Amino acid sequence: MDFTEEIKQDLESDDWTVYHAAEMDSTNEWAKRLAEEGAPDLTVCLADEQTAGKGRLGRVWKSPAGTSVSMSVLLRPSVRPEHLSMLTLVMGMAAADGLGKIMGLPVGIKWPNDVVIHGKKLCGILTETASDGSWVVIGIGINVNMTDFPEELRSKASSIRLETGREESLPRTAAVVLNEFRDYYRAFLETEDMSGLRATYERMLVNIHEKVRVFDPGGAFNGTALGIDDAGDLLVRRDDGTVVHVYSGEVSVRGIYGYT
Repeated sequence: MDFTEEIKQDLESDDWTVYHAAEMDSTNEWAKRLAEEGAPDLTVCLADEQTAGKGRLGRVWKSPAGTSVSMSVLLRPSVRPEHLSMLTLVMGMAAADGLGKIMGLPVGIKWPNDVVIHGKKLCGILTETASDGSWVVIGIGINVNMTDFPEELRSKASSIRLETGREESLPRTAAVVLNEFRDYYRAFLETEDMSGLRATYERMLVNIHEKVRVFDPGGAFNGTALGIDDAGDLLVRRDDGTVVHVYSGEVSVRGIYGYT
């Protein structure tokens, strides 16, 4: 059974259009090309290996063959363009929920979209949108069967195999996350914001009630994370007592990725 047939076997809905390649420059770029060709909502692109994968803030995301899930989901939601970025948080919820079920372990979210376990990153998410808001592409890279990482990442990254001691099926991992995403996506479309998902998201949020350092474009500051608002912004009580809405920038959580 090939990859496409195997993933379809585990998908709980026939709404998905699935593409798979042994090698691709970037699944996000692939999905964007398909978007321009008219591909429908809920199109998913998967590659065994990416040669030019992308992470947040222009970082490179490398995915050696057989070790990770590299996929991008093309969406065409009928929502206001300014709300599209919230879908990044929706995918984070789906990944945390799905991977937690696969591993039988508690998996959390470091705002806005890093999926973490035991203080280490399990997967990353990158969302890109059309200039006219006609489509959204959400790329996700999941560390599945890695047994080691480069020295600079060993204290910051983990994989399903490292956490459970067992090898996991890549198609099944992808399908479980997509199944969770479809349900959360439906809930998001009902309100066009995080209001209906906020409580669930905050239960997964490792930042909540924790000391954080916010590297905001306007200047870094310390505070305590309180949760998110309906727009998905992080609510932080600064050390001076004021509460701010953080909508961009890097946020370091004490005890996560080395922030102590």
